[in-house]
Amino acid sequence: MARDKKLSRDDLVGKAWHAFSHEDTAAMLNVDPEQGLDEDGIRARRETFGRNRLQEGTRHSAFRRFLSQFNNLFIYLLLIAGIVTGLLGEHLDSAVIFAVVLIIGVIGFIQEGRAERALESVQKILSHEARVTRGGEERTVSAEELVPGDIVHLDTGDSVPADLRLLQARNLQTQEAALTGESTAVEKSTEAAEEDTEIGDRGSLVHSGTVVTAGQGTGIVVRTGEDTEIGQISGMLSDVESLRTPLMRKLDSFTRTLSIAIVALAIIVLAVGVLIWGRDWDEMFFAAVSIAVAAIPEGLPAVMTVTLAIGVERMARRNAIIRKLPAVETLGAVTTICADKTGTLTRNEMTAKTVRTATTEFEVEGVGYDPEGGFTIDDEATDPGEHDDVSEMLRIGLLCNDAELKREDGEWVPEGDPMEAALIVLARKADLESESEADKTPRKDSIPFSSERRYMATLHQDDEGNHVVYVKGAPERLLEMCSKELHGEELRDLDPEQWLRWADEIAERGQRLLAVARKDVDEMSELTEEEVEHDLVFVGLYGLIDPAREEAIESVSICHEAGIGVKMITGDHAKTAASIARTLGIEDGDQEVLTGRDIEEISDDDLPARIADINVFARSSPEHKLRLVKALQSTGQIVAMTGDGVNDAPALKRADIGIAMGQEGTEVAREASAMVLADDNFASIERAVEEGRVVYDNFRKSILFLLPTNFAQGFIIALAVMLGFVLPVTPVQILWINMVTAVTLGVAFAWEKAEGDLMTRAPNPPDEPLLTPFVLWRTVFVGMLLLIGAGLLFYLEQQNPDTPVELARTLAVNALVIGQVFYLLNTRSFSEPACTLSGLTGNKVVLLAIAAIIGLQLLLTYAPFMNALFSTVALDLRGWGLCILIGIAVFALVEAEKMLQRQGRFPFATGGNQRSARDRSIKGKGESAE
Repeated sequence: MARDKKLSRDDLVGKAWHAFSHEDTAAMLNVDPEQGLDEDGIRARRETFGRNRLQEGTRHSAFRRFLSQFNNLFIYLLLIAGIVTGLLGEHLDSAVIFAVVLIIGVIGFIQEGRAERALESVQKILSHEARVTRGGEERTVSAEELVPGDIVHLDTGDSVPADLRLLQARNLQTQEAALTGESTAVEKSTEAAEEDTEIGDRGSLVHSGTVVTAGQGTGIVVRTGEDTEIGQISGMLSDVESLRTPLMRKLDSFTRTLSIAIVALAIIVLAVGVLIWGRDWDEMFFAAVSIAVAAIPEGLPAVMTVTLAIGVERMARRNAIIRKLPAVETLGAVTTICADKTGTLTRNEMTAKTVRTATTEFEVEGVGYDPEGGFTIDDEATDPGEHDDVSEMLRIGLLCNDAELKREDGEWVPEGDPMEAALIVLARKADLESESEADKTPRKDSIPFSSERRYMATLHQDDEGNHVVYVKGAPERLLEMCSKELHGEELRDLDPEQWLRWADEIAERGQRLLAVARKDVDEMSELTEEEVEHDLVFVGLYGLIDPAREEAIESVSICHEAGIGVKMITGDHAKTAASIARTLGIEDGDQEVLTGRDIEEISDDDLPARIADINVFARSSPEHKLRLVKALQSTGQIVAMTGDGVNDAPALKRADIGIAMGQEGTEVAREASAMVLADDNFASIERAVEEGRVVYDNFRKSILFLLPTNFAQGFIIALAVMLGFVLPVTPVQILWINMVTAVTLGVAFAWEKAEGDLMTRAPNPPDEPLLTPFVLWRTVFVGMLLLIGAGLLFYLEQQNPDTPVELARTLAVNALVIGQVFYLLNTRSFSEPACTLSGLTGNKVVLLAIAAIIGLQLLLTYAPFMNALFSTVALDLRGWGLCILIGIAVFALVEAEKMLQRQGRFPFATGGNQRSARDRSIKGKGESAE
């Protein structure tokens, strides 16, 4: 029964429970393991520690979250445009603008709601029931009822309901992939570990949310709810700030700059009209508002949404599912990818690669569970059947084995321990079949693997009545149990030092080790530990590894070519991580590997500089991953983080773009991410980065296309007012031009394909504004061409006193639109010539958009109801010819400018990072330039 001393939270929080013996743990928690807690003790502890569940974070109401979508300057500008349009009496146009604003708000509201479900997903992971001893009786209770000090019993298949310090463990193994990211089951024992042992090596603890895959155990609850490891991750997830994407930050700056310029121009026009020309305040106020309407690119949000949506569709076809729309563009700006190892960069399929006997080392071909591949010695093929010691070694691995290998739907699927399955695959490569070998030498008895024994043993009898013991386990343990070694066909005295040297060599390659041994025995029916643990014959060593994906190797190389650094962050051991990193090309063998313990010793201030040249991080916890992401971001990096476990969720949410696994990933990771890989393949990230760069290029082209028209419209009104002229176009006509060009010509760029140098450029600079010097130049240059062309036509027509002002304005409107049609062809490439077949016809949507805009302009010009609404009149062939001449002039002059760019004689870069990634100064392999 529980003792009288009352526990406080301070007594338990921060304790390294894995470092205490189970006797000391029970004493500190004031509980008798045989009796458990009594009802009074349970009640008192529940008052102190609360229920064993994760607390929900503060959530805003749906209405408040919806309103927050409109809290940005560009939306304010659109609302003003809508109000002004309504005041001008154009209620249909006003309704369209308000509809655009509403659509933007709804999209943002839906996406934000999805992201907030991450915490709910964490809560669903926790176990619902637990088997406990209370008051000397075993019973089943709700997992929420557990308190520190409860005695909990575990069996195979159970979900662990709280963090437990083990009191008993019988062949106990747990799957901790959701917590550590590693897929291999972890052996558990009651032995205490060092206080500074990393989470993946704390064998005496089992953690809430993990699953028992084998054996049984009993433990004492040491942490519940928010205090558990998974609870701390949940707390981190709720505290992590989601960063605004580069595009959103650039749009904020863009709208601020544009707003200031528009307001300043409107005020100047108002002042000139009133103070210099003496016009009425009302007239000048509406003129100033008309300038604002003309200069605001109200179609830009719709263009951005369509461009991003088309990017989402393209990425989905390439196995990259986008959950948050702006993340499409963020991919194009990524400078560093922090990749989880298991299942993303590797196949998540254990494979035997090395077979070491006393005489020879064999390399094994093939990867995964497909039993295809041969054996080589020094790169020369060999038949393992010609080597008696190898044949015996493979037979031991096959028979001293509880796994199975089955073929389902054309795929080989393992059942049981992945390392044992790898040994079955290895034997099949040597034409040894489990069924036939078991028939020849059937199993009579076995001793299952346990973390205390560190070996598995089986007893077999052949058809002649001979008995033999087969053993496999940890090399150092089997060496203690052996006195001889198999040297070819003969027995020799064991040389343990030599075997340990060979073991170190194999481990240096990042391979996990298994040893096998055998022993001939007299007839027996039951296998005992006393019989097994002495006078064995050591047969050899296996080296096993989770191999790198072939396509990931190529994708890492492409990322480096594109100027993107790749860093591997894993919970695995340093040697294994380094070996995989070398295979993938992430590091070349000369670079340091930082472990979680190393990271803990580095301050937040020193961490960014410390990790600049390091690409491999091993034994990493959730806190380490989050710190690494923050450190990289503090140096201006745009960070993509991949992951699949609960442990990855905080870093996924903090990263500029979190990338979760769709097949093996947890729901928590997917909800915290911006993108999900449908095939769990790193190669899909590289393809998504390419699409992200296409999207960013196309959005920049849209801006480059729309702004000159707004410039021309704004200044044509401003000049007319300041010079005392009649307005060449009316505010209603301006709205028409803005709307029809944005929804036809402007969105056509969303379907543009990648330019040829896309994946050899450095990443898009995150601090590069949308209004680059080149964009400003092109806006003024083309805007002036359109202004001069339309203004000149209007002025010349006005010289004839018989020409009505409606005709002159109709010419000006059509000149602006036709000029934009020709400029659209210019803008399809930043610098490549448009006078090619692909430049003119490569994007069918462009041709459809041109046909649509021509149809709309004909409607505006000839339809009587449109003439009445927009004060337009019919044009003759001469008028259309003049408009087309304006368009041709714009096209020719812009092509001349692009020719100067190609010749290197143009003062402004086109924007984006057009230079090759290889031309940058890179300190370490794959490191992104500052």
